[in-house]
Amino acid sequence: MGGGPNITVRGSASKEKELVLCTLPWPEDQASAGIKELKEAFGDVEVKYYHTKYANGKMEPVDVSEEALQRASYLVTLFWLPPDASSIPSAKFIQFVSAGTNHVANHPIYTDSKIPLCSANGVHGPQIAEWVIMMDLVHSHNYTKLYDNQKKKVWDQRVGMDVSDRVGKRVGILGYGSIGRQVARVAKAMGMDVIAYTASPRNTPESKHDNGYIVPGTGDPDGSIPSAWFSGTEKEHIHEFLKQEIDLLVIAVPLTKDTTHLFSTPEFELLHKSNPKGTYVVNIARGQIIDQKALITALETEQIKGAALDVTDPEPLPEDDPLWDAPNVLITPHCSGSSDVYVDRALQLLIENIKHERSGGHLINEVNRKRGY
Repeated sequence: MGGGPNITVRGSASKEKELVLCTLPWPEDQASAGIKELKEAFGDVEVKYYHTKYANGKMEPVDVSEEALQRASYLVTLFWLPPDASSIPSAKFIQFVSAGTNHVANHPIYTDSKIPLCSANGVHGPQIAEWVIMMDLVHSHNYTKLYDNQKKKVWDQRVGMDVSDRVGKRVGILGYGSIGRQVARVAKAMGMDVIAYTASPRNTPESKHDNGYIVPGTGDPDGSIPSAWFSGTEKEHIHEFLKQEIDLLVIAVPLTKDTTHLFSTPEFELLHKSNPKGTYVVNIARGQIIDQKALITALETEQIKGAALDVTDPEPLPEDDPLWDAPNVLITPHCSGSSDVYVDRALQLLIENIKHERSGGHLINEVNRKRGY
């Protein structure tokens, strides 16, 4: 499963079992299928599982034994890390189950060690793409107004007449990774035109390939869906992309120093100038990528048609934040990546990476610390 070659690795019963140390926010029984698959894939691994718990939005202390830390060959985690690299001397790589690693970018293991870090990019593609399309359809089909009428027991067909279907509309995907590629796949199936933007140019067929983890049957593995591909790291390059009469803009770039407040007043003004009918803006990346005050102004002045946000700045969004009351905005609490098979997919990715590590291959989704993702 996933990206890269299918590599078969046989475990050896003659040596001490390597330890897979899991510190994850799911109860162990929810991960049981993935753990079983992990043990079946390698006869020489042992799994120690710690359920990380949260109270009032903060992670409770995790009491991982010293013996487990010393022995751990592979650490699987969402947020928790030991104090520094010396705590895990046997670690071959750390597998995060999050799409990004910006939340640990200041941790000593990130800044001062050479332990390979891998993200779970690719695990989120199907469910987040569904969230993106759901939100776009909720808006374009006036569903919130229809549902309000249902609760009021009002039958008013006029509300249902103001519908914009998706055929022939253009979706611009800013950040054409696994999530963007699955959005593209679904959008194209609905009859939409897809254009993509990446920081690095994709001028050859090989460069357009997705080399990350791919949930089988999803995404755009060979990068053939976009009708046009834009690239660059300067504002002028992004502005050229935003001039393409985009109906649905999907923001799916990682949060870095360069992408912080990537979208502000000039970008919203440019979207409006390019498409006076209005662009619907969807952010499933990180809240800080959008200047939130500028977004509220863009909504209030109808520079954009509306926005769907699974991420905000800050999180949680305070009760008195004006974004709650902005017109034509849908907000969810950073949950678009949730799925009943999330942890299973994350452990399938771990299996692939252990195979790659043992065979001397490249790790899937290895983080470039300098680049930030």
